[in-house]
Amino acid sequence: MTTVIDLADRKVIGWSFSNDMSAESASVAALKMAIKTRGTRNGLIFHSDRGIQYACNDFKALLSENRILQSMSRKADCWDNAVAESFFKTLKSELVHHRKYANRESAKLEIFSYIEGFYNTKRKHSSLGYRTPSEMEKLLTENKCLAA
Repeated sequence: MTTVIDLADRKVIGWSFSNDMSAESASVAALKMAIKTRGTRNGLIFHSDRGIQYACNDFKALLSENRILQSMSRKADCWDNAVAESFFKTLKSELVHHRKYANRESAKLEIFSYIEGFYNTKRKHSSLGYRTPSEMEKLLTENKCLAA
C-alpha cells in the first residue's frame, strides 16, 4: 500500500494498493489521487523514503509535471519519514492485526473504510491538539493555510 499524507493536517489524501513494493503504478496512482483531492501550489514538497516506487521515472515525471519538489529520507533513517511510519503502525494495530481477510479485495475495502470512515474523520491526533485530520483541514482551510 502506498499513501500520501498531508503533514499539515495528517489527512490521508491519496492511497493505492500494489502486489509488491516495486510496483511503481501504486505510487503514481496514490499521488494522482492526492493531486485530485488537494491540487497543488508553488513550493509543494513530496517527502518519502527511498523506495523504488518513489524513485521510478513515472513518479518523478508526475512530480515534475505538477511542479512538486521531491524530498527523500536519508538512507536507513526511519525518523525522516515518521508520519508515514506512524500511520502504518496505527493502521496495523487498530485494524489489520485484528482481522482475517477472505481475499485481497475485502482487505482493500476495509482499509478504505478505515481511512475514510474513521482515520480521517473520527480519530483524534495528539499532534493536532486532539483534533481529527478533517477538523484540522477545516481549521487550516478557514485560516487559508491550505488554500491554493
